[in-house]
Amino acid sequence: MTTQIITIDGPSGSGKGTLAAKLAAHYGFHLLDSGALYRLLGLSLFKNALLEKLDDENALQQSVKIATNLDIKFVSTEQGTQVLLDGEDVSQTIRTEQVGEYASKVAAIPALRAALVDRQHAFASEPGLVADGRDMATSIFPQAKAKIYLTASAESRASRRVKQLQGMGLDAKISDILANIQARDKRDMERTVAPLKPAEDAYIIDSSTLSIEEVFNLMVNYADKMLAK
Repeated sequence: MTTQIITIDGPSGSGKGTLAAKLAAHYGFHLLDSGALYRLLGLSLFKNALLEKLDDENALQQSVKIATNLDIKFVSTEQGTQVLLDGEDVSQTIRTEQVGEYASKVAAIPALRAALVDRQHAFASEPGLVADGRDMATSIFPQAKAKIYLTASAESRASRRVKQLQGMGLDAKISDILANIQARDKRDMERTVAPLKPAEDAYIIDSSTLSIEEVFNLMVNYADKMLAK
């Protein structure tokens, strides 16, 4: 039996993570936050002073080895998902703008993307999977039955991100956040390997003026139809 897979792709700040978790809980499926994998690798390479040396062959080989052997764990708690890197709780650290920048740099390197592919494929097991990322439908799980592309204007995403960071007790300036989002969108959409774009058969949702519940209902209605085929 083929594992049922729902993919949610889209740019940073479109609400993919929140909605993927809600969908996974709704269907009782496993959850893959592929962005967290890239953030964890970016953070690890930064800690090992390799992030700015990826154009050096030796540094790249070291980075690929780190990607293949990353010591990561996702632990479900009442407060949400706890993310551990080398035994350290980095749940909040990996959600910062800085680590998001690290992840975007890592994602543009073909050898590092390839090193994380097998890890992502391993998440596809019964009873099913909700996979959230940038290239889940176009590259990692093209066989998925339900493919969703969630987008929103850069301005609305920046506004949401500022609220999220302020909720974490961090200072945030909307002009800086907007500039970061626009730069990351450009890098993600223009990279040579698996650029950010909707799959040809994706269901596209613009969440700019919709609530989480409204988007969730659209997703469930669509997924129900596709999974029943």
